[in-house]
Amino acid sequence: MCRNIRVLHNFEPPTTPEEIHDAALQYVRKVSGLRAPSAADRASFDQAVNDIAESTRRLLSNLTARPPRRTRDGEKERARARWALRQARSVRSPDGGA
Repeated sequence: MCRNIRVLHNFEPPTTPEEIHDAALQYVRKVSGLRAPSAADRASFDQAVNDIAESTRRLLSNLTARPPRRTRDGEKERARARWALRQARSVRSPDGGA
């Protein structure tokens, strides 16, 4: 999964419409391979972002499984821990594996 698309489900405080839109925009950019569409493609690009944002909003509101609530600070800490682990692995194995 694209590293810039974040988990949006089950947060305290709840996920905002802006976060949903930003995730949809990142998804459309990734899938289309375009950071910014041409003028000819702008309407299709924007419609795709809006459609995906709406589908995401609907999905999040309909999910019923309720694992423990996430917090943005907790997610940042988990990301830092994953980064530290990757850094430690790269120090032990600079050639990437063997």
